[in-house]
Amino acid sequence: MGARHAVVAGGGIGGLAAAVALNRRGWRVIVCERAPVLTGIGAGIVLAPNALRALDSIGLGAEVWAGEALAGAVGLRTPDGRWLSRAGTGAASSWDGLPARAVHRGFLIDALADALPPGVVQLGVSVTGVEHAGGAVVARTSAGDLRADVVVAADGIRSVLRGQLFPRHPGLRHAGEAGWRAVLPGIGPPARSAAETWGRGERFGIVPLVDGRIYLYATATAATGTKPADHHAELTRRFGTWHDPIPALLDRLDPRNPEPVDVLHHDFHELASPLPRFHSGRVALLGDAAHAMTPNMGQGGCQAIEDAVVLAHALASDADVPAALAAYTESRHRRTTLISRRSRRIGDLARLSHPLAVSARNLAVRATPSSVTSRALDTVLGWQPPSGPASTGVRA
Repeated sequence: MGARHAVVAGGGIGGLAAAVALNRRGWRVIVCERAPVLTGIGAGIVLAPNALRALDSIGLGAEVWAGEALAGAVGLRTPDGRWLSRAGTGAASSWDGLPARAVHRGFLIDALADALPPGVVQLGVSVTGVEHAGGAVVARTSAGDLRADVVVAADGIRSVLRGQLFPRHPGLRHAGEAGWRAVLPGIGPPARSAAETWGRGERFGIVPLVDGRIYLYATATAATGTKPADHHAELTRRFGTWHDPIPALLDRLDPRNPEPVDVLHHDFHELASPLPRFHSGRVALLGDAAHAMTPNMGQGGCQAIEDAVVLAHALASDADVPAALAAYTESRHRRTTLISRRSRRIGDLARLSHPLAVSARNLAVRATPSSVTSRALDTVLGWQPPSGPASTGVRA
């Protein structure tokens, strides 16, 4: 049988991971990315053990992620610096001896793109629709039609292809929060450990990246479309009196500094309800296009990478493509739905603002043993990539 052809709509983390995974399985792949350049937005991503294991299975192993694992304590704090929950990285961010790595998204994008043959990624090309044609599928693109054996819809949270394939689905809902993100150079006050601080409807996170830079993020309850005129002033107003090193880190976001740092601001959205399935005929949805979730568990990108590995495994044999995609849905739907729901529940807790509700929440978090928290993460961090021949029994 000759090489089969796949068109991937979207050159983000999930789309590129799918392209790498399919290419390693012998597929001829074209990635259509509407942006003129491949770039990871100015933010970090924590590659949890499940994502690292998935990447290793497609040839992106430990040598790619050289650098320090998340260091020191990982946990939750209050604005005055007291710990609500605290654990060493061995308990909180690793599984089976595999520690998490925090990297810049641009670094991850580059690593995935570098693992593909030249010419695979087509920049400035958008996929506008799909149409099944006999034993194939045609991707309608801004550069012309592409006929393929399968199309992978990895076109993001506002997926055009999801809207075409599931026109009756309610789509996205606003999650009641907005967030800021920034990456600081690795100079100035250090961030010795990764931690998230919970206040009254507000959060602030600090994550050291493997290259020495510091990833900052903050969230606050907000109506959709709310955008401060001055992000630095707003962040200082909300978080400037919180525990060290938050004030010093915020000072480095001042736009009057000699080397200004870009601050990203965005509303949080998620799918209002799960899709009925992650495939339609010869089209598979992946990542945010399939299961857009809130960032409260830091699993959005990790789940997209898992999707890519499982999808390529399902398509590895000479089995009928629609049947393989049905197996992909069976393997991924329940897991991603459960993680999305858990992430939503964490967001509900974090958005509490009434003093009594916040006190009760903090007391409950402080009273929960770290062993209980670790066990709750077992099913997320302990995921293993599929092995052996592909079949309709691809495991979750």
